[in-house]
Amino acid sequence: MEELDVEPAVISIPGLGQQHRNIGFSWGPGELLLYETHYKSKDIRRSIFNLCPFMYIVSNDEDLYSPVLRKLFNESHSIFVNLQKSEEESSSRTRKAELVQVSKNYRSVLRAGMLEMLTLKDLSKHMYHFDFFQLSILSAMELCWSLCEILFVEAATAGSLLILLLDWVRAHVSEVDNIVQDVLQSESPPQHDRFWDAITGLVLQGRMDAARQLLAKEAVASLETRSMCRALDDLMKKMPVLNSTGSQTLTEFELKWQHWQEVCARHLQEGTFASSPSMETICKVLRGDEETLLMKKDLMVTWYHFLVSQLLFTYPTVKPTELHSYAQACLNLFSASESDPEPLDSILLAAFELDIHQVIKEFSFVSNNWWFVAHLTDLLDHCQLFQTHTLYFGANMREYLLLEYASGLFSHHSLWQLGVDYLDHCPELGRVYLELLIERIPLTTEKKALKALRICEQRQMTEQVRSICKAMAMQALRNNRLGSALSWSIRAKDAAFATLISDRFLKDYCERGKFSDLDLIDNLGPAMLLSDRLTFLGKYREFHRLYNEQEFHEAARLLLSLMTARIAPGYFWFSLLLDSLPLLEQQQVRHIYVR
Repeated sequence: MEELDVEPAVISIPGLGQQHRNIGFSWGPGELLLYETHYKSKDIRRSIFNLCPFMYIVSNDEDLYSPVLRKLFNESHSIFVNLQKSEEESSSRTRKAELVQVSKNYRSVLRAGMLEMLTLKDLSKHMYHFDFFQLSILSAMELCWSLCEILFVEAATAGSLLILLLDWVRAHVSEVDNIVQDVLQSESPPQHDRFWDAITGLVLQGRMDAARQLLAKEAVASLETRSMCRALDDLMKKMPVLNSTGSQTLTEFELKWQHWQEVCARHLQEGTFASSPSMETICKVLRGDEETLLMKKDLMVTWYHFLVSQLLFTYPTVKPTELHSYAQACLNLFSASESDPEPLDSILLAAFELDIHQVIKEFSFVSNNWWFVAHLTDLLDHCQLFQTHTLYFGANMREYLLLEYASGLFSHHSLWQLGVDYLDHCPELGRVYLELLIERIPLTTEKKALKALRICEQRQMTEQVRSICKAMAMQALRNNRLGSALSWSIRAKDAAFATLISDRFLKDYCERGKFSDLDLIDNLGPAMLLSDRLTFLGKYREFHRLYNEQEFHEAARLLLSLMTARIAPGYFWFSLLLDSLPLLEQQQVRHIYVR
């Protein structure tokens, strides 16, 4: 995998900041508002800011608009939510296995994103700088996450630790596979220039079965080396390997290991492979000869591959607490200068040091989003690895990172719904953040507003419910959609706004002689009691219904009560009087008015 050496893109805004002008700025969720200011006075306290006519919004949420990363955010959201739900349901006996599976689920989502980006690259025949940066970040995420899974989630012990580290190297260093593939695709693999490099590379990764299969091709092709191939094959076949079942104790393994190493040393002393420098080199690798390992470090590409290979043949029962000293030494061997290590190297070194706080800190500097650090910290918090109570702006580290990640999601037009669930699981400040962020969501459609409203209602966020309803009511009123505006104002329980819209309905009736949105007015029910004007609107519409059904007696009683209650606006009295005239012609209702 390539090192993380991609520099972040620099955004240039033409003309901004020229002519010795000062740049003002204002932060927003995922955005930065930039503008130029002129100072009338040298004294800043007395200066007057005259803004230029142009302002610029610099967005820092490119990841949110990448289809691949949006899929990553969506799929990891369900893993996160299920993890929170399962915490109370699991027993301590099964909890570790469940957490390991959760970690693997996160990694599978990461790898799927990497494969999709590689597929898109192959289809388009080119990759933009930002796409390459994204792919590098995803690769680093998967590499670091899998190492943290071994060291912190599985908390591997001596013996099983090296088995897991070998799997980690095999999964993330593909150069050996490329060499083996080139060799096998040739007409005569033993004659290939890199035949022995392929075998040596497989040995360095502990893939003895694959190395033996490749070595067998040399035994078949050459009678002269057949006895040496048989001896080397026997060494690789009998190399002691710790099994993951734990049926073999470390003491038993170490005794077998020591005996096997003595056999390797005896072959070297007796010159068994003297006539074949390549086989002798492989035997020296098996013996753990440091000089030979250094000579073949080009086959290991990275310092952490060198670390694992060195431990495989020198100290296979290494303990987690001993890794750091070996890791630092291997990094120094691969460093070209005494300058500071690359960001990815620093992250891996911190992991080998078992300093998870430093891992989180270093990756926060490298990544341009909070996905990795937020989800990894949450997972490790479930592993009971954060017992300290260090606060970051009023929250512990887990909650602080989840808050930052969720705030970024809220800057996207659809991902904001995922952010709600993350804030729900932030006990200290999640509710406060949700109340502030949900009011910043641009309510572009009623469907989006209803989603936000349902979220607020489920969490009994009364003020936010009222705010959303008022905003939608105002938006509907501006578009002259009186029915929708009235519906939203009723839902907001805003008496003043309901009165305003009721007035619009009544004035519209005065001009046109009929009501619009009859279904809404006919089904106001108890909501008409929200304001006197709304009550009048509902009762006046009921009067029209009674009159149309020729229930003149009831219609007259209702009209008279509307007049005597004095809740009708002044401009509407003329309409009421006109409505009473045809009723006066009815004999059965005339006595109501006369009385």
